Amino acid sequence: MPSLAQELRKRHEFALPEQEATLNIVRTATRLIEAGERVLKPHGISGPLYNILRIVRGIGGDGVPSGEIGVQMVTPTPDVTRLVDRLEKLQLAARSRKEGDRRVVLVRLTPKGRRLLTKLDPIIEQMHRDTLGHLTPSELRSINELMVRVRDSPALGKPSGCQPTKD
Repeated sequence: MPSLAQELRKRHEFALPEQEATLNIVRTATRLIEAGERVLKPHGISGPLYNILRIVRGIGGDGVPSGEIGVQMVTPTPDVTRLVDRLEKLQLAARSRKEGDRRVVLVRLTPKGRRLLTKLDPIIEQMHRDTLGHLTPSELRSINELMVRVRDSPALGKPSGCQPTKD
């Protein structure tokens, strides 16, 4: 199994183990995202669109404020409105105004959106098994624990999408 330096065809090893770890995380995340996009593309959606559909389904109820969607996205984006526009165009989600506070825009799944998620559930689960199933439960726990520790570094600050907004 080649090291990251070999994979990147670097002439020398990394000067700092922290640099190698950072680049390993980025390289691995990129490959996992690409695997997800390959699975989702035949169904006409991207990773961020899928993430929004999952968030809305997970919260349920009469709809989810779009600001809350931005807070819960795996990869925070300032452009939730544009993504919801695409979901509406695909007839996978619909928007409405909250009764009592017309400033708040609620997003809910359409029946078509629910059907798509039901269809994708086993496909996405299989993708996760395919990409990480070769690791032991103990290794997976270790990765998860280490990623939490990395994200908790004071040097990283707060995630950009962590503050709820008024819609």
